[in-house]
Order: sequence, then structure tokens, then C-alpha cells
Amino acid sequence: MKKALLIYNKNAGRGAVESHVSQIVSIFDDAGYDMLPKALRFGENPMDGSEDVDLVVIAGGDGTINYVVNGIMHKSLKPLIGIIPAGTANDFAGALGMSKNYAKAARQIVEGESEDIDCGKVEYINRNEDRDRYFVNIFSFGIFTTTSQHTPEELKHRIGRSAYILAAFKELNNLHGIPLTVTTDDEAFYYPTLMGLVFNGETAGRMPIARKSSLRDGVFDCLLLRKRKPFLSMCDMLLYMVGIETKAVKYFQTSELTLVTPLDEKTDVDGQNGGTFPMKLSCMKGALKIICPKEV
Repeated sequence: MKKALLIYNKNAGRGAVESHVSQIVSIFDDAGYDMLPKALRFGENPMDGSEDVDLVVIAGGDGTINYVVNGIMHKSLKPLIGIIPAGTANDFAGALGMSKNYAKAARQIVEGESEDIDCGKVEYINRNEDRDRYFVNIFSFGIFTTTSQHTPEELKHRIGRSAYILAAFKELNNLHGIPLTVTTDDEAFYYPTLMGLVFNGETAGRMPIARKSSLRDGVFDCLLLRKRKPFLSMCDMLLYMVGIETKAVKYFQTSELTLVTPLDEKTDVDGQNGGTFPMKLSCMKGALKIICPKEV
């Protein structure tokens, strides 16, 4: 019998996933898996003691997926991975085509097919105290990009994605530019940046900002918003989002990316702390074996 591990975040989304754990386990048991349910505990590697499982099913949001994937990568494990979206935004699960219904998502995994999916890696330059971090959806920095880290779980439970909007307004008081030196596969340049988005996935807050992005192409889709007056910068980003090109938004694709700034600037990976600059980002093509729905 194949061994499976269900890692679920009982606080994700509106906290409903815990009441569906027995139903999810039953679906996998019927499919021939010996599944162990395990509530996620931040501060420890969720794969401790389960290094030999064939399948890891993650029930939670993007932050939960990020945490578990980091646990898998830090142990150099290669299990099949299934995703049951149970968070607020569920960007990564949405890109895979997973149902928001817990039971249906479980059956999509049971009946699905394994695909090689890209994974982002963040390496810290001249900072030996930091471990590498991994991300499945988005690395970001600048205005609004650390909003998810500052949004209270209680507020997300009450009003869902609107909680991010309220938290974002509070960040307007911290509006500032980032003097950034960027090195890509093809060029090196300086860019005074208000916001930076590096997509492995396709959406941020379920908004299709990176319209050309793919989880399977081995490259990041990167957007840099130039620092101008606040109103002009916001207009630039809105224009880009509705499909109108503007010189104040720089878009490019690259498999590797080095970012350097003299500022002690915070970053974000899939809603979690992403560490500080300088750093190198690499797109690890096909590094994760994710079970995707057959119809996608």
C-alpha cells in the first residue's frame, strides 16, 4: 500500500478544512493509500518522520504550500505532491486547476496525473546565516508586496480577500523607492523601483498580472514598477493590468535574477518572509512533481 501524508493548516482560509480531514482521508484510503493526517506546526519541518512517503497532500493556502515545499526541498525529498486549496487567495492551486471543493480536489489528486512543475529558489549573497528559500507562486518586494504578512488571520477569516485591501491601504504611509541593481540572463541594469514582482505562478491575489507566465516553462516573469509620484505610479500599474503598455513598468523573462540594493528592504515569498537583499533567484525547471487534474 502506498504511503501518503496529509498536511493541513487548521487556520487557513476560514478554518473549515479541519472538519473535512476525515472525508479527505477516506477518499485516499479508498484509492489505496495509507494516509496519515498531520496538522501543520510552524517552527518545525512538517516532513520530519515522514521522509519515506510516496505522496504529500497539502491542504491550505499559498503560505502553507510554501512552508511545506520548503520542508520537502530542505530534506532533498522527491514525493508526489497534491494540493487542496483551503486558503484565502489560493493562487498556486488556481494555476494548477484545483477545485475549491475539498472532496472534489481530493478526487482530482487521486485521478490526476503527475506533472513536472517549476519551483523558485532564493539564495542569499554573503549572508551565511540564511538558508535558501523556495517559492511556488511569487517573490515580491516594495509597496503592497508584504501586505499578506501583516494581515491578521482573524480578519482574513471574517472578510476573506478584502482583508488584504484594508492592510494594503495602511502601507501607503511607507511609500518609498528602492534603488535596485538587476542582473538577468541577458542584461544588467539599474532601476529605481517602487514594486517588484517575480512570478513563477500566474496570479497575485487571483489577479492575472503576469499574463504570459507558466508553471512549466523554466523562466520567471518579472515586473518592475518605476518609482514616480504615488498617483502616477499607481496609474502606471493599473494601465499595465488592463493591457496598456507603459514605460514605467518593465517586464522581462529570465531563468536567473540577481537583485542588489543598499536598503534593508523586506521581501515576500508566497505570503511568507522572503529575507533581505542581496540575493539570487533561480527558476528550477520541473523541480516539483505535482499531481494536476486530467482536464487541465
